[in-house]
Amino acid sequence: MIIGLTGKNAAGKGELANHLKSKGFVYLSLSDALRGEATKQGLDHSRDTLIRLGTEMREKFGNGILAKRINEKIKQNKGNFVVDSIRNPGEVEELRKNDGFILIGVHTDAKIRFERLMKRKRVGDSRTFEEFMEHEKRENNNGGSGQQLDKCLEMADKIIDSNDTIEEANNDLDSYMDSLKEQD
Repeated sequence: MIIGLTGKNAAGKGELANHLKSKGFVYLSLSDALRGEATKQGLDHSRDTLIRLGTEMREKFGNGILAKRINEKIKQNKGNFVVDSIRNPGEVEELRKNDGFILIGVHTDAKIRFERLMKRKRVGDSRTFEEFMEHEKRENNNGGSGQQLDKCLEMADKIIDSNDTIEEANNDLDSYMDSLKEQD
């Protein structure tokens, strides 16, 4: 089984990924593929640099390039995978080439996501809600080779609501996965 995660900044994707890792899933991230490329090019790993680099790579090699790199890793290994940081429909389409791929969208209201962002205190994160919303608007341009989070969320097989506790989101994911096993 391959579970892909998409959602906006601080929605809780990482928490769901950790939950799946605790169940034996191998963690892969499209952002890790970007960080690897940034390192090769001698670039920093700031959010702005990675976004710019991702857009450049999609323009040059196609919108599915990061997912193609992840697919190579999936083909080299066996087991269950969780793929994080899916931000472009081309990435979804590329990952859907794998049997058993399921896209999970993680939805959380903007104010809750901003509160989470303030708690985690990552370098480069917004300092005000207005700045957070401006970054989000810029990062979700819904066109071409850039990030298209709304379109990715529309492509999801299941939306997990992460407005409440992490445990509730994890339970919702577990229930969904159980329902898939019952269909087999």
